[in-house]
Amino acid sequence: MHPLKDKIFAISPAIRYLAVYEKNVLNTWDREGIKNASSSESDKYEELIVNPTLIKLLSQRGNIDCGGLDYVLIRYGLFFAFVLPMENGHVTVGIEPDVDPSKLIPDIQQVINSTL
Repeated sequence: MHPLKDKIFAISPAIRYLAVYEKNVLNTWDREGIKNASSSESDKYEELIVNPTLIKLLSQRGNIDCGGLDYVLIRYGLFFAFVLPMENGHVTVGIEPDVDPSKLIPDIQQVINSTL
């Protein structure tokens, strides 16, 4: 069991998904009973290809004259995806679409930073 799993899900019942991609190892977890969950195969490629690419692109742009990249927040039709870059990968937290993710982000960041 990953040390982030229980801590992240404990932040809010609005957190529906957690992925940790670290040192080329991917671990993912879904909250039990979520509606409109994406497929695990789709999630896998999101974490292995899409999110690392977004982080690379946005980091390079941010490093030019924007002060770097803190995080990425994506609004899909069925949920938000909060993506936090780490030195050796990233963490993705899926959030229900009917909450304001900006209210959860500070707690999510604090848990990640204090755990990893």
